[in-house]
Amino acid sequence: QVQLVESGGGLVQAGESLRLSCVASGIFFSINHMAWYRQAPGKQRELVAEISSGGMPNYADSVKGRFTISRENAKATVYLQMNSLKPEDTAVYYCHTIHRAMNYWGKGTLVTVSS
Repeated sequence: QVQLVESGGGLVQAGESLRLSCVASGIFFSINHMAWYRQAPGKQRELVAEISSGGMPNYADSVKGRFTISRENAKATVYLQMNSLKPEDTAVYYCHTIHRAMNYWGKGTLVTVSS
């Protein structure tokens, strides 16, 4: 059974940092493409960052230069380091992967950035 469990969200002020973690189980983590998405109130879910099995990252334009995605295969964990947070980064952040052609999502972790 595939499980993705996010943690690390919280309430911060603009300009501060947070690091999100997502622990995966039930997959061969080292060969999986992993991603972080977010969904703000009243908006569609959007891709924030993704990382290939080989460690190649890709970012949404809105977070380039501020967010860093990384992975630690030995711990089956993907991270999202978020710096210089802005109020518009407020959202529920979800971990995502595809396993055997099926999409899997975590339950999400809430990030709230106050101005």
